[in-house]
Formats: sequence, structure tokens, C-alpha cells
Amino acid sequence: MTRTGIFVAAGLLLVGLSPMVLHAQEVGRITGVGGVFVVSKDPAALTKWYQEVLGINIEPWGGALLRYDAPLHPPVVVWSAMRENSSEIAPSKRDFMINFAVDDLDAFIAKLETKGIKVLNRQADPTGKFASILDPDGTKIELWQAPSK
Repeated sequence: MTRTGIFVAAGLLLVGLSPMVLHAQEVGRITGVGGVFVVSKDPAALTKWYQEVLGINIEPWGGALLRYDAPLHPPVVVWSAMRENSSEIAPSKRDFMINFAVDDLDAFIAKLETKGIKVLNRQADPTGKFASILDPDGTKIELWQAPSK
């Protein structure tokens, strides 16, 4: 499934329509993303960048807790496998990218630009508005604002 298809499915969930039948009675299944763990040559510097540039609250133990029930957070987290050397992840050389949901993409980008962060691209489609940046380790960060209801 393409990124657009994934976000269409997520968008359907946002408005309360299910793209597939969910079996609430099943046990022994995945219930959500429990964490994202990233390898870095300088974890302290990378953590500081995520805190200072992206505004992520870093807990005393050194990581962040990103809540599902945060205001305006989408009710789902997308997981998707992509082909090796996918243009979706370019120009990153990493094997993954991170997509963060934002409440107001234009306002968030304005904050990033005041910190000297280069925005690689911006686009909009029926699934929302997108922008991409790179973190200090070269990981592509995709920022996504869901479409207005």
C-alpha cells in the first residue's frame, strides 16, 4: 500500500469509518506501538536536538512519552514496510523514517525555520499536509497535519 493509501485508511479512522473489520475479542495481538528506539553515534546530542528543535519533552530517564490521547493526536499510528531505497525515505540513508503528527504544520515549520532547520519539501493531498526535514543523524522526519474535519 502506498503512503497515500495508508493515510487514507488512517483518515477514515479519524472520521470514525473503519477500512477493515477489527476483532475486539481477539487476544494475543498487537495493541499499538510501545516505543521507537533509535541508534545514534551521539545519543545525548540527538536527544537534545529533538528536545530543543522539535519541542519534544524529554523525561529525566532520557526518553520521551508521546501520548496517544494528546489533544488533536490521530487515533492510530501507521506502520508500513517500504522497498529498499524507497524514494519515500530519500534523502535519508537510514532504514526508517519517523512521521510526527502536528496540530498546525505552518506554525510548526515557522518555528523550525527560526531555528535554522531546512525544510526539504512540502505537499498536501486529501490525507493532509506534509513537510520533511532531517535530524542531525540524517533520519528523515516527516511532519503530518491531518485534514480538517
